[in-house]
Parts: sequence; C-alpha cells; structure tokens
Amino acid sequence: MAHTSPSSSGEPTSTELNPWPALFALCLGFFMILVDSTIVTVATPAIVEDLHADVNSVVWVTSAYLLAYAVPILITGRLGDHFGQRGLYLLGLTIFTFASLWCGFTQSIEMLILARVAQGFGASMMTPQTMAIITRIFPAERRGRAMSLWGATAGVATLVGPILGGVLVDSMGWEWIFFINVPVGVVGFVLAMRLVPHLSTHPHKLDWLGVVLSGTGLFCLVFGIQEGHQYDWGTIAGPISVWGLIIFGLLLLTVFLVWQSRNPLEPLLPLSLFKDRNFSLANVAISTMSLAITALGFPFMLYAQLVRGMTPTEAALLFAPMALVSTVLANPVGKWTDRFHPRLLAGFGYATVAMSFIWQIQVMTPEAETWQLVLPLALLGLGSAFVWAPTSTTANRNLPLHQAGAGAGVYNATRQVGAVVGSAAIAVLMDDRLGAAGIDFKANASGQVAKLPESILDPFANAMATSMWLCAGVMLIGLVAVLFFETPKHLSPATP
Repeated sequence: MAHTSPSSSGEPTSTELNPWPALFALCLGFFMILVDSTIVTVATPAIVEDLHADVNSVVWVTSAYLLAYAVPILITGRLGDHFGQRGLYLLGLTIFTFASLWCGFTQSIEMLILARVAQGFGASMMTPQTMAIITRIFPAERRGRAMSLWGATAGVATLVGPILGGVLVDSMGWEWIFFINVPVGVVGFVLAMRLVPHLSTHPHKLDWLGVVLSGTGLFCLVFGIQEGHQYDWGTIAGPISVWGLIIFGLLLLTVFLVWQSRNPLEPLLPLSLFKDRNFSLANVAISTMSLAITALGFPFMLYAQLVRGMTPTEAALLFAPMALVSTVLANPVGKWTDRFHPRLLAGFGYATVAMSFIWQIQVMTPEAETWQLVLPLALLGLGSAFVWAPTSTTANRNLPLHQAGAGAGVYNATRQVGAVVGSAAIAVLMDDRLGAAGIDFKANASGQVAKLPESILDPFANAMATSMWLCAGVMLIGLVAVLFFETPKHLSPATP
C-alpha cells in the first residue's frame, strides 16, 4: 500500500514512495469517464431502434452527460481543495459506477438521459481531482511526463470509446456500454483507496452565485443551440423562443464573468489564472480539440452504418488504427514535452488533425473503400498524440501549487464545454444538412430505423460529410492559439 509521509505543509516529501502507481490508479478512472463521452456515438442507431427515439434525442444522451459533467466542474475542483481530493475522487467514482448501472437498466430515452446526468455529475467530481493530485504529488522536473500521461489518457480514451462501444453493442447489446463500467469502477475504487495519498486541504469560500449563473447560462445556451432546428428556430413554449433562450444564456454567462471579476471573496473562476498566457491559450486550444473529437463520432458512425451497411463493430474498428497510432506515440510525446517548446509539438498536432478532417470529408462517399476511410483516421491518431499531452502539460505547468485545484477545474471545464457545444452543434448541422437534402431520418412507428433506399445514399453521405467541416474549422482556431505559446519556465530562452 502506498502510504505517504507528508511534510508539515501536507505535501508529499522526496522520501515517500514512488507516485507513479497513484497516477496509474487515477488514470484508470479518468479513462473510464472519458470513454463514456464518446462511447454512445456508435450505439446511436441501436438506441434509436430499441427505445423508439429520434436521432436528436439520442444525441441528448451524450449532451446530457457532457453538460452535467461540465457545469459543476468548477465548483468540484474547489471542493477537492476544501475537503480533500482523494475523498472527492472516490465519491465521484462511486456515483459514476452506480449511475452506469442505472443507465443499463433504463427502458426509455427520457430515463436514460436522466441517468446520464447522474453519471456526468459523478465524472465532474473525479476529473479535477486527478489533475490536481498529479500536480501536487510529482516534483516539477517530473511533472511534464506525468501530466503527459494524463493528457494522453484523455486522447486515447476519446478514440477508444467508439471501438469498445461497437464491440459491446454487436456482441451483447447497447446496455453493455454502461454495464462494463461497473467492474472497472470497482477495481478503480480499490486501487485509488490503496495507492492515492491523502493530501493537505485548503479551505475555500464557495461561490454559489457563480455556480447558479454559470450552470443556468450554459444550459440555456446549449439547449437553445441543440433544439433550435427542432423548433425551426422559433417558439419553444409560450413566450420562450429559441433565440431568446440562447441570448439569455449568453447574458447569464456575461453576468457570471462580471461577478467573477468583482467577487470580493473567492470567485469560482479566478480570472487571475488567465494572466498566464499559456494557461489561457491552452484552454482555447483544448476546447477546440474536444469539440471536434466529440462532434466527429455522430456523423461518421451514421455514415458507416447506414450508408456503408457496417455493423457497429465493423464501424468502430475503423477507429482502431487511429487509437493504435495515438497509443504508441503517447510515451515518446510525453518525453518530448519536457524537452521541446510546446508550440512545436502542439502546432504540429493541431495542423495534422485539421488536415485529417479535411481528408476524411473528401472520402466519405457511398463508394469509398475501407482503406480510404482508415488512412485519414490514422492521421488523426498521429495528430491527436501531439495535441492532448502537450496542451494539458502546458496549461498548468506555470501555475502555483495552491491553485492546482482551481486551474484543473477551469481547464477541464473548458474542455467539457467544448465537448458540449460540439455535440449540440453537430446535431444542428446534421439536421440542417439532412433537411436541405429532403431526408427525414428517424425511427418509424414500430421503432425500426428505416433502411436507406439506394436513391438517398449519396445525399445522406454528403450531408454527414458536410457537417464535419465544423471539426476542421475549429481545429484551425486551436492551431492559431498554440502557435502563440510562450516558452515555459523550465525551458531556457534558447530552447527552440
């Protein structure tokens, strides 16, 4: 058991046991909750059919999870500082595991969405603690490699989710994409209990007004974006309109930022963190990557299964080379992150990912060969290996230790907001492109997903491909952000 001998300040000392086992225990739980961000995409047709739902409702299965994950994450980062990061991580893992069991047993799309909210809340309690604990248990000279493994875990998990989902949906049913979390959650809990050390706490005054403003604003914004097409961008109910909801959400978020700048106590979002240019730019960049990867799964999986006629497993295995390339490169990129300027590594990554999306859009036709689809996905795996780890490491490297929880909370909130907006925006674009092509895609009265007639295969494929320009476009924004990274403090000014 990894007992620790904390210093008088409560931080681990240089004489305590190797912190790497604790890191691996944390990465197991982190991997599990991130897999659940994308695992539902491959099961979309199966859930549409089994629960008699439409595509937009099934997209909400992912959006609800991401929204419940993103909204509380600022406050859960602070709660970890206040009550102890290890304890909050374990509590979140328990909630996530039980919510996964609930997801698998649901019999309606409404209950599944509700269960996913509970699952997302558990995930929001876990994620900031992993990043904060890593920052505190690793010395500065080894923190780059540790944080790179954490960042690589995020990248690999996001790519592995559809593959694992395809195998489970085909072999045992869509419910098992949730049931599989239960044994993993139990193992993760035992490992964290044994290996993750207790750390000192830092009392904080919790900004509940900030929680209400940010949570309500984000919900109104995302709900308005995702449901706008369903209501023809008009009235939702009574005096509430889609545009009114979006504007109200933006207004609340603006008030939230003003309140954070004037809060005389402890703001939920310490704006002082953004005085560090690398932290600010890393937040912009990671939100674009999270948005693009989350958005990719929906149109690509619908194309692979409904246009190409692939099973969920066959469609998911298209991502295998991408995940393999990203996994193989995780370790060397982690080592390079401590040696080279982050703009070189991350710049290469964002440019490569953008090119992979543009390439993928060109080959998504009914007649495309499988190898034509796999090659740009493999390129995506190459690029993503240079995105997740360097960006995550650069975000928090220069922050003081006492702001570890706050920095981790903000960074992960930004990443999750990107994912939420990605799932909402891609739903709008898919609906719009299908509508423009005159295609009404939903389950029929018996709950079966209508087979696509030969005559609409080409316009359906084109609609899915066109919607993915969103992914390519936002990656260029991320590229611009990382090109302005400053030289980190651990590198000499002469470092390239």
